[in-house]
Amino acid sequence: MAEQTQPHSLPSDQYRKREFAVKVVRGLRDAGHQALWAGGCVRDLLIGLTPSDYDVATDAPPERVMQLFRRTVPVGVSFGVVKVIGPRGAGEVEVATFRSDGAYIDGRRPETVVFSSPEQDASRRDFTINGMFFDPISEDVIDFVGGRHDLETGLLRAIGDPASRFAEDKLRLVRAVRFAARFGLRIEPETEKALVAMASEVTVVAAERIAQELRRMLVHPSRSAAMRLMMEFGLATVIVPELLSLVGVPSQVASRPDHDCWEQTLAVLDALPHDPSVGLALAALFHDIGRGTDGSSAVEALDRASDRLKLANVERETASWLVAHHGILNSPRSMPVARLKRLLAEPGIHELLALHRAVAEAADLPVDHVEYCEHYVKEKPDGPIRPEPFVNGNDLKRLGLTPGPSFKQWLDRAYDAQLEGRVTNQDEAIAWLCRQLEPEKPASS
Repeated sequence: MAEQTQPHSLPSDQYRKREFAVKVVRGLRDAGHQALWAGGCVRDLLIGLTPSDYDVATDAPPERVMQLFRRTVPVGVSFGVVKVIGPRGAGEVEVATFRSDGAYIDGRRPETVVFSSPEQDASRRDFTINGMFFDPISEDVIDFVGGRHDLETGLLRAIGDPASRFAEDKLRLVRAVRFAARFGLRIEPETEKALVAMASEVTVVAAERIAQELRRMLVHPSRSAAMRLMMEFGLATVIVPELLSLVGVPSQVASRPDHDCWEQTLAVLDALPHDPSVGLALAALFHDIGRGTDGSSAVEALDRASDRLKLANVERETASWLVAHHGILNSPRSMPVARLKRLLAEPGIHELLALHRAVAEAADLPVDHVEYCEHYVKEKPDGPIRPEPFVNGNDLKRLGLTPGPSFKQWLDRAYDAQLEGRVTNQDEAIAWLCRQLEPEKPASS
């Protein structure tokens, strides 16, 4: 078990968050209530991580919480949840009343809740590692469910009956995979059995909630382990079925004769930067699907998955552009200079190079093509990679061309000549155009 991070050693923003979370607990206790940190922040503290946020559980009802603190937001009063807003830089703390849940009719949330005790509150949570409480004043761990032992032995275990926990909120099926991968935990046999049996039922969960879990998996360094478990437990079959076309298809990577396209995709995920964007991670996940068995291109497969998961436009557009261009820079030295410069000037070039590097490293291939492009972008030979064009549409009009579809073609050709250094100023560009347009003038007049 890792030692807890000492508060005084935290960066200032994290220190302010922690101190505000302590202040909330003190405020509730000074008013005569029980108050403890709860859930994921306790788990993170016990394994030596700095919590990204803090949750407080209390016996105070939500109306009382809103009386005690000046700045609050009632985010789920019927479920006993109130956000307490801290001063600048201190974030916010979610304060929830100890509760027991009634029946979960829709596989998402309980129909009713009853305010209860800490022990009953712990028993309604998902996994033992998330069911502990922590007293930040005495620094005692309050553990009714065996979460500390499971953390110490590397086990992910549902609280109580696994099938019942998953039935209450089917998103827990996906969260089980994320937690197991992120913290390097084995899934307890009965929990795994229920997970596999119920994997297909995750479709009742809103696409946006599933997508958020998928984002968290893909941007974390444990992304390949998470995706492996998604496939192993049958969740990929219903969430991202496009990936099934990679399984069993030879990867044709000489250094990995035992890898199919799926294993090679996992290797690419591992080779990504530590904290990639969602778009880059998605591109790595989908880039090789065109080699699969269902006849779809990688971009088509990605578009289908993006629609189904209701991904944000910026995520799908970034991923689609990267997938469409993922092999284009394999031989940059032999590319036409104008084409290379245009590509290297694209806003997404750094992520495209990161994808190229990951694909090469996963196959144990040299990355000199990536280094060449990175050096090119950094050094900008012959001035800016994508300078302002020497000529525009008004210049074409003065040369006698009528506006129409041919305008863009001529502007592109003139710009290519500029990028390749065949013309070095506007006068040379105009003279070059005149020579090229000579055969066109009768048709244009």
